[in-house]
Amino acid sequence: MSHVTDPDQIQTYVRASAAVLGLPLDDEQVLRVAAHLQRTAAMAAMLEAVELPPEAEPAQIYVPLPHGPGEPST
Repeated sequence: MSHVTDPDQIQTYVRASAAVLGLPLDDEQVLRVAAHLQRTAAMAAMLEAVELPPEAEPAQIYVPLPHGPGEPST
């Protein structure tokens, strides 16, 4: 999988995403968000590089049972 690493492209992406979401970001905020996004992409790339055997399956998702009558809901 290819990841964008060019800082200018990442900043352009951050600005475009913020505009679509209606988030007013100044230049300093764009730089901070872009830096965080670059770090996150680097961590994801390290995880994607790990070869897992076919028997390695993700853990099941915990789903609590519904509450019965008279049981507290919290």
